[in-house]
Order: sequence, then C-alpha cells, then structure tokens
Amino acid sequence: MEKLAIQGGKPVSEKEIPIAKPLFIEETVQDIVEVLKSGHLTQGSKTAEFEKEFREKVGAKYAFAVSSGTAALHAAFATVLKPRVEVIVPNFTFIATASTVVFAGGRPVFADIDEETLTIDPEDVKERITPKTRAIAPVHIFGNAAGMKALGEIAEDHGLYLVNDAAQAHGTTINGRDVGAFDDLNCYSFYPTKTLTTSEGGLVTTNSKELYDKGLLFRNHGQQTRYLSISLGLNYRMTEIAAVIGLNQLKKFNEFLTLRKRNAKILTEGIKRIGGFTPQKPGEGVDHSYSYYTVVMDLDQFKCSRDEFVNALKAENIGCMVYYPIPLSKQPALKKYGSKAKCPVTEDITKRVFSIPVHPSLSEEDLEKILKALKKVSRYFQK
Repeated sequence: MEKLAIQGGKPVSEKEIPIAKPLFIEETVQDIVEVLKSGHLTQGSKTAEFEKEFREKVGAKYAFAVSSGTAALHAAFATVLKPRVEVIVPNFTFIATASTVVFAGGRPVFADIDEETLTIDPEDVKERITPKTRAIAPVHIFGNAAGMKALGEIAEDHGLYLVNDAAQAHGTTINGRDVGAFDDLNCYSFYPTKTLTTSEGGLVTTNSKELYDKGLLFRNHGQQTRYLSISLGLNYRMTEIAAVIGLNQLKKFNEFLTLRKRNAKILTEGIKRIGGFTPQKPGEGVDHSYSYYTVVMDLDQFKCSRDEFVNALKAENIGCMVYYPIPLSKQPALKKYGSKAKCPVTEDITKRVFSIPVHPSLSEEDLEKILKALKKVSRYFQK
C-alpha cells in the first residue's frame, strides 16, 4: 500500500491545490485604476451600475449593494425585525446567519437540516414556530437551494418573512427561478471564495419597494438626504473599487458557473468509484451552483475520524476544508439561544462533512489528482 504523505510518503500533488482561487480578467486592474484617478471611491455610479446588472441577472426588481455578506444579512434583518421576535435559522451554517439576527434585535431559533441536501428541514421548521416567530432564514448552503416551495407555504400560512441567505448560491436556480428573485429578501456575499467576488462585499435583492427603501436607509446611517437621518443605520456602503471588480466578474460569471458544474460532475463520477462518501444531494428542481463541493463520510467504513482523514488529504496537497464543524447551538457566543436545541441530524453531519476544491481554476489534471488523493487516503483508512 502506498505510504501516505502525512506519514512521510510522496504527496499526490507537488503543489497545493487550493480550496478556492478567485479569477480576475485584465480589465479589472484598469478599471480599478480609473476609479482611483476619479477620486470617487465609495457608493457612486459604479455601485449603482453593479446593482442594476446584478438584479437584472437574477430577475429581481430591486437590489442594494453593501460592504459584506454579513452586512447584507444585518441590513435585511434590520428592515423586518422588531425587538425580541424570533427567526428560525438552520443549525448548520456560518455564524453570521444567526449573529445578525441578534444584532437586529431578534432571537435565533435553531432548526435541524435534511441529511441529504444539508439545507433546513421544513418539517422541523414547523415545530419551531411560536407566536413570536417573525421570519425564517433558509440558507442555500454550498450552492444548494433550500426547499423554498415548502418554506414559502409555511411562511404564507403564518405570515412570516423569508430572509434567504444566498451567500453561497450565486447562480443557483429552483425550477428555473434564481434564488435571488424571491419576493422578500435575498442576501449575497462576495467574499473571495465565492463564485462571484468583489474582494469583500455583499448585496440584497428584493421585490418589495418598501423593504428596498428601508435597506437603502439602513446602509447609509438612515440618511434621507445628506446629514438628515430619519432612522438609525450604519455605514454599510460598497466601495466603487468593489463595484468595478463585481462588474468585471459578471462578464465571466456564466463561464465560471459552467466550469464549477463541470468540475462537480467529474468529482461526483470519480467519488462513486471510490466509495465511502455521499456528495450533497441537490434539492428537488434545484440547479446546484457548487460554491463548494461537499461530501459526507460514512464513518462506519473507515478506521479514522473525519478530521484524521482531512488532515491526511491536506498532506497530499489537496486544499480541503470542514464547513462547518460546530452546530450554531454549540457556539459559545450563541449558547444562551441554543442550549436546548435538539438537532440530531446537524450533530451527526458536523462530524462527517468536508469540502474539496471545485473552483473554475482547476485543470483536468488537478481534478485527477484530487480523486487520486481521495482514493489513496481512503484505501489506507477504509476497514
């Protein structure tokens, strides 16, 4: 049996294959220079142009850009929440989905996920609804959309808002409808690991003029006109530099998305031949955008933990990551909100999940090495 790199053997790849790698076209550099020369560096004509192009891309009526994905969530929750109301969030996601609820004056309530799609379980959501519930916050995790038909029916029956965390779902569609086109609020992140990046940045789409207007106020200190604040807000403005990066990313977006899907297909076929891993299952009618390619280990087939396996894979120079190892209800910062949450699927999945590279920079040789490393490490650890 071939010696693992973590034990001193030769790595499958001589160089690291990173978990993510942003790509930029040459025009981006020149456009940044032009912005710097203009002296207008924040929330100007380029930001407005980016908002317009993005909302048209996803099919939403309105969009406002902000400084980060976290800012997008905070601005969205601030427009619909009242003090001490509850928002149902999945227990399996990044902390910002819940922490921004708290910053907006609400209380996160943690719901379990579906073990195949890894998105929030609508049936569990029903069990968490109380008279204090104000919104549901589905997360379209790793590029896989949540069950919006069922969640939409629940929201309508109980008069709730849907605040969608689409941070990882650029280009994800459900039966042909982009996740950014849903009526209430859809929140994006443009962090460097995302399909579309502005370095840092975020954006909210909506079909509600009222929510759009409130969001515009919140991102700019509540100012109706300069120095006249009619409500409280923060400085969440997007820079013009971020906007021109985003505009150039949109030019290549379809190509990037196609490459991610191609890479995901190759990985899925290869993983079938290895065994011991179950790729995240796209939801019904979902065209997965593969912000991340995520698998769940069948630990019964291995004589190691997930972390031991991942460390061995990293030693082979495969840049893999664990998203997310700790349920939100177990996070020390959220302990007072989640100490009683019972989410057995989340508890199980967080011990078995990890992600491997799928970004558009990958060559066919890179994909072969990723699968070769998976096979090599699996052969060593499989029972």
